[in-house]
Amino acid sequence: MGLFDAFDASGSALSAERLRMDVTAENLANAQSTRTANGQGPYRRKEVVLQEAGSGTQASFADSLQAARGVRVAGIVEDPTPPRRVYDPGHPDADAQGYVTMPNVNTVTEMTDLIGASRAYEANVTAMQTTKAMFARTLDLLK
Repeated sequence: MGLFDAFDASGSALSAERLRMDVTAENLANAQSTRTANGQGPYRRKEVVLQEAGSGTQASFADSLQAARGVRVAGIVEDPTPPRRVYDPGHPDADAQGYVTMPNVNTVTEMTDLIGASRAYEANVTAMQTTKAMFARTLDLLK
């Protein structure tokens, strides 16, 4: 392991968790959007897919520890769950039966995801601060 691998791992996790919070905020902001920007149906919930950075085919656990360099965003995908249908005949997007197709966003799930991403972000900030303190203490010992 290199000297700055801990910073690299925590830094990549900070970026990934920030993106998770951004996507969750987008989901919450569009929880009532019955039309997308191009007018094609309701908003679809998005999820961030994370992957181990440097992942590949390692022969052993020790090799995977050497290859691990944090986390990376593999992509942002749409949640495949079907949209909700709500009876609201006065809504401008209601169909002939009075049902409106609403986004597949559950605010409770989104808030739970937001709290999880926030806590993971805080944990990585703490890890970076601890690593920085260890480096500082090591330099003090070398004086």
